[in-house]
Amino acid sequence: MPQESQRQGQRAPRPRRRRKRMNPLLYVLIVVAVSALLAGLAWMWAGDVLALNKDPLTAVVTLPESAFTDKEITVETTEDDGSVTTSTETIQAADLDYVADLLKENGLIEYKPLFKLFCAVTKVENKGKLSAGTYELNTDMDYNALVNAMSASSGSRMTVSVTIPEGYTLDQIFALLVEKGVSTLEQLQSVAADYDFNYSFLKGVVPLGDYHRLEGYLFPDTYEFYMGGGEDAVVQVLNKMILRFDQQFPDKLREQAADMGYSIRDILTIASLIEKETDGTDQARIASVIYNRLKDPSYETQGFLQIDASIFYVTGRTVTQADYQSVDSPYNTYLNKGLPPGPIASPGMVALNAALNPENTNYYFYVLGDDNLHHFFQTSREFEAFKATLGSGASNG
Repeated sequence: MPQESQRQGQRAPRPRRRRKRMNPLLYVLIVVAVSALLAGLAWMWAGDVLALNKDPLTAVVTLPESAFTDKEITVETTEDDGSVTTSTETIQAADLDYVADLLKENGLIEYKPLFKLFCAVTKVENKGKLSAGTYELNTDMDYNALVNAMSASSGSRMTVSVTIPEGYTLDQIFALLVEKGVSTLEQLQSVAADYDFNYSFLKGVVPLGDYHRLEGYLFPDTYEFYMGGGEDAVVQVLNKMILRFDQQFPDKLREQAADMGYSIRDILTIASLIEKETDGTDQARIASVIYNRLKDPSYETQGFLQIDASIFYVTGRTVTQADYQSVDSPYNTYLNKGLPPGPIASPGMVALNAALNPENTNYYFYVLGDDNLHHFFQTSREFEAFKATLGSGASNG
């Protein structure tokens, strides 16, 4: 029975397992749930990107210069003949991690990775849109508006009004600018020391390297400045004040100074001495004392101006009689004849006019009296006799 033996040697086929099918209703529920989740996420993300349904909020944020680094990018330029040339350009690229953290911390965005993705897709970093500064932003701004609002030309960039009083020194001006949020002290000093401002009265006269070289040239006035900018913004701040001096001291006054035998810097220095010494009513008379001493070195004052304010400029404290001989500085006008090396403050227009138009007097001495007014004398004998009637705090001149 060969066929029967053959059948016995073969295995019977296994029955097929039936696959369990997912309950159609459960499948539908999962699809609906996943779709709803994705739709919810998409709605939340879209709401953040497009500034939809956000609670009203306004925040002031500052992008410091330290959040930016130099970055080289390739720029394509289409020529008139249709050809394309490429070149490299260095831009200030913002740290997008820092920017995203700043916006998140101030409640202006919800999703930092999404904001960074938006910046990457729109190539914000390579376009150099973001600039150092202080900005007023709000939750009505979508991602694109936030980026555009943090640019140098943005209307959201905050400004502050700063009044520079007459007679302020450079250090006092810088301290005021820092207090008002215009810039940092380090930036102000660095730009003042090393930026070569394009003014003839600075060229070859005030060497680079020391920020005090701009002493006297920042004209006292009321200004509107951008807040919190980088180095370029600081250049604009200082240039605005130097430009105001340039405008207030036009060619007519420069020619008048030259006719008197003095440079612009000389007149500015004299005006600064007047500004720091005046009681508010006697600028032209104080100017006469300064010129009398300068022009007549054979008189008993021997060409020494002997002005306390110039010593105070370097000591920063009340001047004592001992300082007249102990302060070793070219600004010590008791030890050094003639004018000090430069201005000791920023004079206003009244002091500048007094320096150009002194009274015609024979006075060589003055002293502040108990009535808070200056009293003027021709001789040291008259001067010392009046001083003897005053308290020990009398200010010499």
